Amino acid sequence: MNIIAAIDFSDMTPVVLAETERFARAFSARVYLIHVAEPEPAFVGFEAGPPVVRDQMADTYQHEHRRIQEKAEGFRQSGLEATALLIQGPTVRTLLDEAKRLDAGLIVAGSHGHGAVYSILVGSVSEGLIRHASCPVLVVPAKKADDE
Repeated sequence: MNIIAAIDFSDMTPVVLAETERFARAFSARVYLIHVAEPEPAFVGFEAGPPVVRDQMADTYQHEHRRIQEKAEGFRQSGLEATALLIQGPTVRTLLDEAKRLDAGLIVAGSHGHGAVYSILVGSVSEGLIRHASCPVLVVPAKKADDE
């Protein structure tokens, strides 16, 4: 089985990684850590725009790539098969496409607990995954019940 862990480098990342590891061990699964990076700005002239903007974005992508590679290496050192992927695109669509391509049996994602108004106005990645994924989705809550 293949498990996808949706990584965003927020405070939820360690919890998502811990749950992913738990399921990977239970099912002897291969892990794909996926970070979906923001697409390049869609405005006219970006390609020819100031080099400093392009350089900043390149630095950000390199930093994110190093971070996710380090997380995958931690999984490998603990005896699990793990691959790190950094992909640009719309988050939900990209994760769903990768889940299909990798024949994922489970997607693990974190919930940031922004609330109903945020979800209505902005939407949420976990909600989009739950609605459209063709495999089970484990949503790790932002707060545990005893935190309330």
